[in-house]
Amino acid sequence: MSTPWRTLDPRTPLVHCAWLGAPLGSLALTALATGGRLDTRAWITLGVVAAVFACVTTAGLITWRRTRYRVTADSFELRTGLFTRRLRAIPLHRVRNVDLTANPVQRLLGLAVLRAGTGGHGGELSLEALARPDAVRLRAELLARAGARDAAEPLLAAADLRRLRYAPLTFWVFGGVLAAAGAVWRVLDGIGVEPWRIGLVRHAFEEFGRSALWLTVPFALLAVTLLGVVGAVALYAENWWNYRLEWADADTLRVRRGMFTTRSVSIERARLRGVTLREPLLLRAGGGASVRAVAGGLGNREENRRRSVVLPPAPRAEAVRVCAGVLGEAEGPLGGPLGRSGEDGAADGLRPHPRAALRRRVVRALAWAVPLPTAALAVLGWLLTPVLLYCAAGYALLAAPVAYGLARDAYRGLGHGVRGRHLVVRSGTFGRETTVLERRAVQAWTFTDTPFGRRAGLVTATAAVAGGEDGYRIRDMSADDAAAFADAATPGILAEFIVPPVPR
Repeated sequence: MSTPWRTLDPRTPLVHCAWLGAPLGSLALTALATGGRLDTRAWITLGVVAAVFACVTTAGLITWRRTRYRVTADSFELRTGLFTRRLRAIPLHRVRNVDLTANPVQRLLGLAVLRAGTGGHGGELSLEALARPDAVRLRAELLARAGARDAAEPLLAAADLRRLRYAPLTFWVFGGVLAAAGAVWRVLDGIGVEPWRIGLVRHAFEEFGRSALWLTVPFALLAVTLLGVVGAVALYAENWWNYRLEWADADTLRVRRGMFTTRSVSIERARLRGVTLREPLLLRAGGGASVRAVAGGLGNREENRRRSVVLPPAPRAEAVRVCAGVLGEAEGPLGGPLGRSGEDGAADGLRPHPRAALRRRVVRALAWAVPLPTAALAVLGWLLTPVLLYCAAGYALLAAPVAYGLARDAYRGLGHGVRGRHLVVRSGTFGRETTVLERRAVQAWTFTDTPFGRRAGLVTATAAVAGGEDGYRIRDMSADDAAAFADAATPGILAEFIVPPVPR
């Protein structure tokens, strides 16, 4: 007897009604900005959006009517198409992750989107959308049929409101404000509204120019910072509300999170290659860190970066504990003083890098950060106003020590070593990362250098793995020690390329 086909939830077409928010929102925004007067361009824009909405909704209705799926004894099958029928199937033993997501409209309707993937390109089936209980049961069925065991392990981490204090120590404090302002500007421009002609905006710019800049500029920066802090905290809360990191069973690591849009990412233990402890400059200054899993089967590089985060910005001690839990060890290779390096990186047990690596960073920092901006300000000062000449001198006096300090910090961040069954690699200053890889997961080594690097006796070694960023670089290590270290970390890979010393 053949396995019967199942259908998507009948409420699926209602999800596409969310498209109505775009034309209605545009109409309301345009009417508000123009005092209720809509020009021809605005009406044309709204007509186009409404037509697109109608087409997408109709397509969604047809897709719902023509989509069927089933789980057979050995495969997960999906059948779609109106004029041309398409049947896709993935073997159950190749299912590597089953994720659930739900945007606000889907949550309101009690629906969820299920994505089952094999880890390869194109090896993913997506069902949009299922009733939430049906999606949970189907995920459990797929993972069970794929060979996962049911032995549960302890919870690794859960939501904690105290972590919100780390939200402002991220890029989104300033980048989020600029991104939001740019998005609003594009929307207004797209519906025919010139933002600089809106009364409130025009009045603000006029008052800004008439006021004392030594007061208005700091206040403007303070306002942008406060707005960015509020936005960063709100974004952090939305992304990581109801967060849980746990071993759902003996073979599956699961991350659940989200306030308005819920997300659930499952990572098979067999696909785990290691972890990355991320410590950007501001977050590091605040004693925080975040954690990513180095794993295969999470899509392309961009999808992998988005789906591999297993711990948001949190206290560094907690991040180290989560790393150990993900690696399945009591303490893990990141225990102890790792990450609190001394001047040459040796204080934490990692191998130091040559002093030539410090000189290289100092030269790069001073060459790029000081002369070019100083020269640009000086030329503008000579052409426009002498005030910029003083700005050029002040910039040079301030930028030089800052660049030198950052270069030394980048050098202190360099380190590599072997701890038990793991290879540890660390580098960076603005975005410092400490990556712990299983030594058996390294598939190949690549050694690269430059003419200046060869003269300084430096080489960059890249450990290739099937997951994460695909390759992890040990920057500017000693060229004399690179091959020997790689051979000791992963015995056998370089054996045929290393020539033993000739005995005297």
